[in-house]
Amino acid sequence: MIRVKVPATTANIGPGFDSLGISLRLYNIIEVEEINDSLEINVPIEDQEYIESNEHNLVYQAMKRLFDAVNIHPQGLRINLINNIPIARGLGSSAACIVGGLVAANELFNNPLKKEEIMYLAATMDGHTDNILPALVGGLTVGSLLEKEVKYVKMDLPTQLKLLAIIPDFHFSTKKARSLLPQNVPIEDAVFNISRVGLLVASLVTAHFENLSEATKDKIHQPYRKDFVPYWEEITSKLMKIGAKGYFLSGSGPTIMGILDGDYKNIENEMVKFLSHLGQKYKVTVLDICHNGLEVLNDERSNGCYR
Repeated sequence: MIRVKVPATTANIGPGFDSLGISLRLYNIIEVEEINDSLEINVPIEDQEYIESNEHNLVYQAMKRLFDAVNIHPQGLRINLINNIPIARGLGSSAACIVGGLVAANELFNNPLKKEEIMYLAATMDGHTDNILPALVGGLTVGSLLEKEVKYVKMDLPTQLKLLAIIPDFHFSTKKARSLLPQNVPIEDAVFNISRVGLLVASLVTAHFENLSEATKDKIHQPYRKDFVPYWEEITSKLMKIGAKGYFLSGSGPTIMGILDGDYKNIENEMVKFLSHLGQKYKVTVLDICHNGLEVLNDERSNGCYR
């Protein structure tokens, strides 16, 4: 049996629309084995309303993409999904399915594709790189999907950096979130973002966290999506008052992410107390950065990490 452990991700990080992503220590596990015939997909009971257990399942679709690419097909498959990443909350659940499915399929047939080829297949399935790259390689990634390849840089983040995820109890699909965005943006908004994205990356990597309240500002996607997040203004204002260094909409939302460098437990407790008085249920959790990305749990060749 092949077992892969895929991290959650948070993308965009304010101004880095469709290009920046960070890997998080919250994981899905995908187990795959070849069987005599048929397709068997085991989905956790709590997720069966949202995840298909047939050939339309995203993990299987990713595996099939690789099988077709290398022209090797199993007689049958058993896929077990162990999910911890919330579905459709802006934490990279779809990217985890795609990356995990591709790597599991590759491992099943003794790695016919290189990591760079896996990366390109994943990015073309997802449409962009911001969740795919950190799920695969970990850390903070900056990437671009080119015509025939993916160009990227992975950077390690300071160990004291943590993220506070404020996760609403409703789904918000990427398709719906993208429908809210304009087809064109004013040149001044584009310049606004360009001037901040470099500052954001440099400040994260060098621990100049005092810049993040400004560096996480965005005019390309957050202004159009934040109205669909209940109490956005109240929550983000409270985050800054209790010590967060910055905040952003995680991926396409609806999770709000605070950037922390300090008294994590007190900030988490303060936010839990504050949210209990609002008319919307939220889960609050402090997340560490995942520096390694996807791991193949039973593969000694890669020493666990998929490099």
